[in-house]
Amino acid sequence: MATQIFVNLPVKDLNRSVAFFTALGYTFNPQFTNENATCMIVSKDHIYVMLLVETFFSTFTTK
Repeated sequence: MATQIFVNLPVKDLNRSVAFFTALGYTFNPQFTNENATCMIVSKDHIYVMLLVETFFSTFTTK
C-alpha cells in the first residue's frame, strides 16, 4: 500500500503560485524544486502537490 501521494498540477506562473500557497501557510521541499516545478507539502511524509509550469507538465503525456 502506498504511503506517499504525489498530485501533479499545472500552473501558469510558478513564482506567483508559490507566493499564493505560502500565504496560505504551506511549505515547500527545496530538494524537489527548480525553475519548472516545486513540491508543496500538504501532509509531511504523506501527501505532496507538485506545481509544474504548464510547458513542463505537458511533457508528461502526448494527450
